[in-house]
Amino acid sequence: MTHRPDADELLRQAGFDADESVLTRRQAEVLALRERGVSQAAIGDALGTSRANVSSVEASARENVRKARETVAFAAALQAPVRIEVDAGTDLYDVPSRVYEACDDASVKVSHAAPELMKYISDAAGDAVDGRAVREPLLVGVTHDGEVTVRRPSEPSQD
Repeated sequence: MTHRPDADELLRQAGFDADESVLTRRQAEVLALRERGVSQAAIGDALGTSRANVSSVEASARENVRKARETVAFAAALQAPVRIEVDAGTDLYDVPSRVYEACDDASVKVSHAAPELMKYISDAAGDAVDGRAVREPLLVGVTHDGEVTVRRPSEPSQD
């Protein structure tokens, strides 16, 4: 018989606070156990529910985590004193000089050399960058501490 980790202890060790989290306690329990390799069926048995319900709880939890990360990234982008709009069709090689110029104007030090900055932007942009070509518009920000953020602009709302 294999030892199943104790969900309460895992949550305690991770400092989970249900009053401050975007996750419900059940979602946090399921994620904690899944991250330790416990099967959905075993979690369902332990919690007195079905594997399908555990799957649904896990999917909701992961979506909530994704949304929380997006919210944090959005907040960081709002606070960034340096914001550069990069149009589709821009050569990625042209972006670092624009970032450095804007950082100089804002007295912010960016923490990447040009090749690292291009790789970071390319990786963070995903399929919006193909090789040297920026395929979709990007928003590149630099925080006060030099952290680079890369986001895709959202479509205007139809309110």
